[in-house]
Amino acid sequence: MRSVGVEEELLLVDSGTWQPCALSTAVLAAVSRDPQGNEDVFESELQRQQLEFATRPQTDMGDLREEIVRWRGEAARHAEGLGASVAALATSPLEVSPTIGSGERYEWLKEHFGLTAHEQLTSGCHVHVSVESDEEGVAVLDRVRPWLPVLLAMSANSPYWQGEDSGYASYRNRVWGRWPSAGPVEVFGSADRYHEQVADMVASGVLKDEGMVYFDARLSHTYPTVEVRVADVCLDPSTTVLLATLVRGLVETAARRWRDGEPPARHGLALLRLATWRAARSGLADELIHPATMRPAPAEAVVRALFDHVRDALEDSGDVLPAQEALAALLKGGNGAQVQRELLHRTGSLTDVVAECVARTRG
Repeated sequence: MRSVGVEEELLLVDSGTWQPCALSTAVLAAVSRDPQGNEDVFESELQRQQLEFATRPQTDMGDLREEIVRWRGEAARHAEGLGASVAALATSPLEVSPTIGSGERYEWLKEHFGLTAHEQLTSGCHVHVSVESDEEGVAVLDRVRPWLPVLLAMSANSPYWQGEDSGYASYRNRVWGRWPSAGPVEVFGSADRYHEQVADMVASGVLKDEGMVYFDARLSHTYPTVEVRVADVCLDPSTTVLLATLVRGLVETAARRWRDGEPPARHGLALLRLATWRAARSGLADELIHPATMRPAPAEAVVRALFDHVRDALEDSGDVLPAQEALAALLKGGNGAQVQRELLHRTGSLTDVVAECVARTRG
C-alpha cells in the first residue's frame, strides 16, 4: 500500500488580540529545548507568522489523523508558552504586515520578487504519496491534472484578506499564483521531459533552485513521492485526512491506468487555469468545472465524481467507508471558507472568527 505524508502550514496568532504574530523563531527555539525532541517535525516558513510541521509516512489513515492532531497540539503547546496560538487558516482574516524570515534564501526571495514575496502569508497543505519511480510519478502527474481543482474546492479555507471578504473561497490560491512557477502544468509524457522542463526553469535564472518549482502537483525533490500542493490548509483535521485519502486514491488510480496503457486527458493549460480559478472562487458553494467534460456542474456532483473515480483504489485500501463518512460531513458542514463566513455572520467579528478557528484547529 502506498504511504502518505502530510505537511501543514499553520498561522501563529497572539492569544490576546488574535492578530498574526512573528514568533516562528521563538517557537522553534522552544521546540529545540523540549526534552521530547521533535525538532525534525517542525520548521519555519517564508513568513515569521507561520509554522510548518510534517508527519511521517503512514499507510493507515487513522494513524495519519493521530499524527496530524498530535502535531497541531504540540505546535499549540509551544506557542502557548509564548502567549500565542496556532490557527489552521490559509490566510489571516485580520489585517497583517507579514515579516519575512532571515537567511540567505529568504533574502534572495525578498530581493527578487518584491511585493509578491512580502505578501505571501498563505498556508497550504501538501500531500506526499509514494511512487515506485520517477516514470510512474510523472505518469501520475499527467493523469491527475484535471482533478486537482476539485481538491482545492474541498479544502478552500481562505475567504478573508487584510480584514475584508475577498469574494473567493480560496484567496490563498490567487495570492500563491503570483509566483511565476505556480499552477497547473501540461502533460509531460515522460520523466526525462519533466526533468528537462524543471532544469530549463531553473536555468532561466528566475527561480533560485528546484525547490521553487511550485506546480500544483510535482515530483518531490526530497522524497520518492508525488507531492500534491494545490490545497489550502484545512480547518478541520478530518478534512485533511479526507484530502490525503483522496490524493492516495488519485495516485493509485492514475498509476493503474498508466500501466493499462490508458492515455491522460489532454485538457489544455488554459482550461485547467479556468477550472482552478472557478474552484478558488466558488469552493463548494457553487458550480465547479467537471474534470471529464470541462463544463460547469454543481460542486457536489463534481466532488462525488472524484469519489467515484477513485472508488476502486479506496476499496482496495479499505478507505471507502471512512472516506464516505468524511465526505458527507464536509458537504453538510462546509469547508473552511464556508465555516468562516458562517462564523462572521453569527458573531459579526473577524476577531471572533480567528478565536473560534484556533479552537477548531485541534479538532
